[in-house]
Amino acid sequence: MSTTHAEERIRTEGNPTADVKAGTGSSTRSNTGTAHPGYRTLWRWHFYAGLFVMPFLLVLAITGTLYCFQPQIEPLLYPHRLIVEPQAIPRLPDNALLAKARAAMPAGSAALTAVITRDPQRSAEFVFRVADGTQQSVYLNPYNGELLGTLSVDDRLMQVDRMIHRKLLLGKPGELLMELVACWTLVMIGTGLALWWPRATGGTRAVLLPRFALRGRPLWKSIHAALGIWLALGALAFVLTGLPWTGSWGKQFKAFATATHLGAPRGAWGGLALHSTLPGAHAEHAATADAHAPDTTHDHHASNADMDSMPGMVMDDLPLPLAPWAAGNTHVPASTTSGTARPLSLGHIVALAASLGITDDYNIVLPASASGVYTVSYFPSNPRDERTLYVDQYSGAILKDIRYRDYGPIAKAVSYGTSLHMGRYFGVANQILCTVISLGLATLAVTGCVMWWKRRPQRSLGAPSRERAAPPMLGWKAGLVLLGIIFPLMGATLVAVALLDWLIFGRAARGLKRAV
Repeated sequence: MSTTHAEERIRTEGNPTADVKAGTGSSTRSNTGTAHPGYRTLWRWHFYAGLFVMPFLLVLAITGTLYCFQPQIEPLLYPHRLIVEPQAIPRLPDNALLAKARAAMPAGSAALTAVITRDPQRSAEFVFRVADGTQQSVYLNPYNGELLGTLSVDDRLMQVDRMIHRKLLLGKPGELLMELVACWTLVMIGTGLALWWPRATGGTRAVLLPRFALRGRPLWKSIHAALGIWLALGALAFVLTGLPWTGSWGKQFKAFATATHLGAPRGAWGGLALHSTLPGAHAEHAATADAHAPDTTHDHHASNADMDSMPGMVMDDLPLPLAPWAAGNTHVPASTTSGTARPLSLGHIVALAASLGITDDYNIVLPASASGVYTVSYFPSNPRDERTLYVDQYSGAILKDIRYRDYGPIAKAVSYGTSLHMGRYFGVANQILCTVISLGLATLAVTGCVMWWKRRPQRSLGAPSRERAAPPMLGWKAGLVLLGIIFPLMGATLVAVALLDWLIFGRAARGLKRAV
C-alpha cells in the first residue's frame, strides 16, 4: 500500500463524504444516502470475498451454461457419431451390437458400460477401457451395426467443460479450490445483501432498479447492486445445490446424511450382501431370498459385508457419466464363490429393466469379473424416477432395487437440487433460467471488477479502509463462525484472511496514525 493512499484513508475515516471527494473509493453511505455503523467492515469483507470469487464466477458461469445445454450441443459437435437416419427396420439386438463394438476395439480392450437409448435418431454407444487405461466411447449404427467412430471419454468437450467447472482440470487441488469458491460466495452474497439493505423508508424501490441517469462509477455501482439483489436467491441456490457434490465437504456431508439416516436407504453403505452367486440349489435359494425379502432380512449379512464388497470401491467409482447422489457410496458387489458358469447376456438385463419400467436413456455397467454384477443406473430429469438396480449376472436375481422413495430427506432434497442445478428438471425453461442466473453472475463479476478498477489507487490493492471505531457486529461475527464450523476448509481461510488483513494492512495504518 502506498503511503499517500494510506494517509488519505486515515484522513477520510469517519467522513463518508470526504471519501467521494478524495476519489479513493465509494461513499460509506448506504443506498439511501445515510451512513451506518459497520458499513466499511461489511464492505471490506465483501471486497475480499469478491476479489477471490469473481474470476472463478466467470469460469463457472461459462462452463455451467455450456453444460446445461449438453443435450443440444453434443449432437451438433459429433453428428456423424451420435446421429443416425431413422429406419423402418428393427434395431439389432443389444447383444449383437455389443459384439460388434468388441470386434471394433483393439485387443486388450474391456467393455465397461452400455448406454441404452431407444431414440430412433441416436446411435448405439458402448464405453471401453483400452490397453493404456483410458476410456473410449464406441458408436454404432443400431440398424446395421456399422461402426460410426469413437471418442475419448476424457477428451469429449462436455466432459472437459464439466471438469473445468468442478476442478479447473487441476485434479484434487482444483476441486478443493472450487469448493472454497463456493463457500466464499456465501460471504459475498451475505455482505452484499447487508450493504444493499435500505435503511430509510421508501428506499427499497430506488435500489431494486439501476439508476441509469448516473454516470461513471456510481452508475456501475447501481447496476451491480440492483443485479446482485435480483440474483442473490439464484446464486445461493447454485451454491447450496453444488456443494453436496464437492470432493471434500460433499463426501463428509454424505457421510453425515447416512449416519443420521437422512441420506441413502438403510444398508446402502454396507450391511447388504450384494453379490453374484454361481448357479446351484443353495445359490438359487439365496438369490430368491435377497430379491424378495424386506430390508430387515439383510441384517444377518452385515458381518460378511466387507468380504462381499470390493474394498474401497463404491458406485461413484463406476464408469458412469452421472449417478444419483444417494446411491453414490453404495458398495460395488463382489462374490467370494468360485466355479464356472455362463453369465446372462446384456439383452437379458435390458429386457429385465424394461419389465421394471426402465426403458430408455439409462446406463448398464457390465460385470468387471466373474464375481461382479450388472449395475443399472437410471438418472432421469425427474428425481422421483431415479433408480439403481444390482442384478446377479448369473441368475438375474435383483439383489437391490434403490428408488427415490427409499431416500432419506436430505438425499431427496439433494436429488431435486441437482436436477435444478443442471437445468434438467423442467426442460428448456430450466436451462434458460440457469443461463440467466449464470450470465447474470458473470455480469456481477464484470461490474465489480470495473468498480474496483475505477476506484483503485496506484500501486495498491485498494481495499476499503477500516472504520475508526467499528461496532461489535455480533450477529455478523457469529455468522462467520457458524460458516467456519459448517465448512472447515472455509473456516481456515477466514482465519488466514483476517490475520493477513490485520498483520499487513492494519500494521501500515496503525503506523501512519502514530506518525500523524
